[in-house]
Amino acid sequence: MTDRVGSLRLILGDQLSHSISSLNAIDFKRDIVVMVEVATETTYVPHHKQKIVLILSAMRHFAEELSERGIRVDYVKLDSAENTGSFSGEVQRAIKQYKPERVMVTEPSEYRVRQFMDDWQDAFGLPVHILEDTRFFSTPNEFAKWADGKKQLRMEFFYREMRRKTGLLMQGSEPIGEQWNFDHDNRKALPKGLSLPTRRRFEPDAITLDVIQMVGERFENHPGGLSNFGWPATRIDALSALDHFIDACLPSFGDVQDAMKQGESFLFHALISPMLNIGLLLPDEACRKAEAAYHSGHAPLNAVEGFIRQILGWREYVRGLYWLKMPNYAEGNALNANRPLPAFYWTGETSMNCLKQCVGDTMRNAYAHHIQRLMVLGNFALLAGIQPREVEEWFLAVYADAFEWVELPNVHGMALFADGGVMASKPYAASGSYIDRMSDYCSDCTYSPKEKLGAKACPFNYLYWDFLARNRPVLSNNQRLAMPYRSLAVMSFEKREQIASEAKQFLDGL
Repeated sequence: MTDRVGSLRLILGDQLSHSISSLNAIDFKRDIVVMVEVATETTYVPHHKQKIVLILSAMRHFAEELSERGIRVDYVKLDSAENTGSFSGEVQRAIKQYKPERVMVTEPSEYRVRQFMDDWQDAFGLPVHILEDTRFFSTPNEFAKWADGKKQLRMEFFYREMRRKTGLLMQGSEPIGEQWNFDHDNRKALPKGLSLPTRRRFEPDAITLDVIQMVGERFENHPGGLSNFGWPATRIDALSALDHFIDACLPSFGDVQDAMKQGESFLFHALISPMLNIGLLLPDEACRKAEAAYHSGHAPLNAVEGFIRQILGWREYVRGLYWLKMPNYAEGNALNANRPLPAFYWTGETSMNCLKQCVGDTMRNAYAHHIQRLMVLGNFALLAGIQPREVEEWFLAVYADAFEWVELPNVHGMALFADGGVMASKPYAASGSYIDRMSDYCSDCTYSPKEKLGAKACPFNYLYWDFLARNRPVLSNNQRLAMPYRSLAVMSFEKREQIASEAKQFLDGL
């Protein structure tokens, strides 16, 4: 029988930070850290193989780091014969084994995990301390106070509050450069002949190779491949990835962050969101390093502000919105979208080259950048009226950085407008001309973005107008859509009928 311990400290798979609150003031002699690889977490959606490898490998490396610090760690692997397969089952088993005086855990990032965690104190009959996650710039309570009484919860205004709070890119009470947002400078297509940086990838070590073998065998039917796995699974490698981005990519990141190029998955993007979301990197250090690059003259203001806004603005905003609106937020379907998710989201087998390229990048790397996600994959799902829950489960499954707290608001609210405008001021709907302007995908496509109707027409073109016509009762009073609705109103009856007919034929063929 093991001697009774003081605190049983549970570390979850996205809490891999040595500064995590559940490790504060740890008693090296009496406390024990418990980490578990949980079967239910790997299968509640069919997660991309690389996503599972990254999280499990990072967990195993983190457990080793804790042990090297002299912390007692009980690490339960996924294939352990004693593993019950659930968080509650493993905590209960650890309590029975160690008889701790209390359980300590940092608040989970997802609502469903918090639900069963709230029951633990009564179920286990001992104190369970759920501690604040201090790795973010703001708390859910701070966001709720900011949101209280507001008719619209726009990220831009929350972002300004975060700038003031942190002092990032500020001169006293005013923003450096005399404006808060340089997004209008960050919408350029990729110039021809622009040299792209060789991106830093990380060779799997022995721990990661063991996980790759296990995942390949156990999750054979999950999407994605493992042959090109190159994500950082340790704090040291994650810091190296951040430094590589700052040094080699950040100076050009701003101008072309919305661009897409066939055969180039990464361009100048940071590729650090998976490491931020599992805790190998901290948002403050990422923002401070970018800010230092501006002050040293290494990177221009539009690039640095754009990068910081993604972390200090969007990332904090979606977390706050998630906790403010859950659990009912996920149930909305403002546009009554009920079409099933097309199979090509899993296979990439479609004659629409933009979708083929974005799905291909996703399946190869468990990654696609934000414009691929929003303006190609999300835009198609919006225009086609695909059921929000199916789209959200797909995004949650296939991306290495996807956890519900960050994925759900971005897809449900931003991409699909399923929340009816809680998050976005208008649907992010676009025709084929946007994709043509921001990428080279259209040059190798069966369809032409210049053709509006007919067999060669880009489906995004007629789907865009069909989407507006179909959703006129909900969207026609939106002032940001006044111009396209005026255009729709003056179209001939025959053209509107042809749009509806070709859209129906295409969608029925999915």
